[in-house]
Amino acid sequence: MGLRIYLRGVKQASPSRNEMVLRVPPVWLRDRDRMARALADARGVDIGALGDWRVVRRSWDARRRPVVAQVTVQWGEAESGGGGVDWVNLAALPEDAPEVVIVGAGPAGLYAALHLCRQGIRPVIIERGAAVRERRRDLVRLVREHQVDPDSNYCFGEGGAGTYSDGKLYTRSSKRGDVRAALQLLVDHGADPDILVDAHPHIGTNKLPGIIEAMRATLIRCGARIHFRTRLVGWETRPCPEDAAGRKEAVSGIWVLDLASQTRKRLATDRVILATGHSARDVFRGLHDRGWMLEAKPFALGVRIEHPQALIDREQYHGEPRGEVLPPASYSWTCQALGHGVHSFCMCPGGIIAPCATAPGEVVTNGWSPSKRNNPFANSGIVVQLGPEDWEPLGFSGPLGGCDFQSSVEQRCFQAAGGTQRAPAQRLLDFLARRPSRDLPVCSYLPGLTAVSLWDVLPNCVTAPLAEGLRTFGRRMPAYLHPDAVLVAPESRTSSPVRIPRSPKDLQHPQVAGLFPCGEGPGYAGGILSAAMDGVRVAQTLASLPTAS
Repeated sequence: MGLRIYLRGVKQASPSRNEMVLRVPPVWLRDRDRMARALADARGVDIGALGDWRVVRRSWDARRRPVVAQVTVQWGEAESGGGGVDWVNLAALPEDAPEVVIVGAGPAGLYAALHLCRQGIRPVIIERGAAVRERRRDLVRLVREHQVDPDSNYCFGEGGAGTYSDGKLYTRSSKRGDVRAALQLLVDHGADPDILVDAHPHIGTNKLPGIIEAMRATLIRCGARIHFRTRLVGWETRPCPEDAAGRKEAVSGIWVLDLASQTRKRLATDRVILATGHSARDVFRGLHDRGWMLEAKPFALGVRIEHPQALIDREQYHGEPRGEVLPPASYSWTCQALGHGVHSFCMCPGGIIAPCATAPGEVVTNGWSPSKRNNPFANSGIVVQLGPEDWEPLGFSGPLGGCDFQSSVEQRCFQAAGGTQRAPAQRLLDFLARRPSRDLPVCSYLPGLTAVSLWDVLPNCVTAPLAEGLRTFGRRMPAYLHPDAVLVAPESRTSSPVRIPRSPKDLQHPQVAGLFPCGEGPGYAGGILSAAMDGVRVAQTLASLPTAS
């Protein structure tokens, strides 16, 4: 197909930035000379006068055949990246640098720590799980032996839940901070520079550990202190003069448990960034037991659905061969069903369904993909948005009602599948027909599946909207209702069921000076990148405040 047909969609996005959007055949992305000719033709200049140019954004338009690559091209002076920070040569902290404790070494905690170092503040990181490579042994035991380590698993450990759960970096939360700077920090620590270009960037579970280790190396070189397998178990506060927010007590220390030696010790501190993930139920309960304000937060719960990846490719690319350039196809669904929002969540092309329990006696699923996304299956969460109006009639109330409801569903799934890490499952068509599955298709979930009626396992506030939502998605893509599509339960850790309130001005808890809720667990983010940017925001705000007297 000729160049002219593709260039019909060319538009000058921002002349002041020397920027243009081109629509070209995907294979042209591997041919710089051909792209240069396309850009010169679109600009109406001779190719010799083109000068330096670069692709700064790349996405795919698969609404019809043929699939087209849509690229934003810039020329002239390059944009600065990473906020001008030379992370590799960040200065070491002086011995007398002030300290801040960070609880949690996920994206919020790590980004907060790096930006504290930049502000001359020493981060002391407390992480209940293992270092990122050591976590792998705990995950192997979980998958092969069905043994759940409640402190080191897919959710807990260096890098947080995202490290072994795909590494998607897409966010709509640009108002939270500088997205490109957050991505550039990852590139500076070894991520593929393509994440700066792709509309839906993705690193891959196989590559994230090395990047996390490089971030740790930067922190240690700067003088940060990191304590793995160390769990937060208690708080100390002191009375303080009532401040403008009405706070009458302030953090004066925390108690931690060294899990290797089983010894408790006190860390004196007047500032704590609480960057636990969405599964730190014991931390939430500890705050509640002290009488500190918490709020129940809506969250989504449902199942993982798995299809053959070749089916999704064929449908999304309209039968066009994927070849070596087009990525494994994905999808994104959303609809309203029986008064509930139903949507896809964490769609993993070429991915694997993983066991993500954080305590014995429960089953939890999530999905991940390697960097090449080259596994034969596509999986995604299909989840129902729920609120207190759904779980309170079932007997779960108060700020931790959502947590308790979530836990009850996970425990029921554990029991239904036989009391191991096997997961309850049902063929999609059988679920919609409300009939038992005689057998189950091959599935990527390695601990194994047990055929059940999900109508008998999941609460009706989930199953009824879920069924209607799946029928809606099937009308949009009829092949989605495939005989080998399988539902695996539960997908329950989509976000935190709790919000830990904080003042919008200084980001501290409204009752406790020196307590800075941060990231996904306290309810202020919804993924790797948004959590990272919230970590930056909290670190910068904390550094701007006067120290406690």
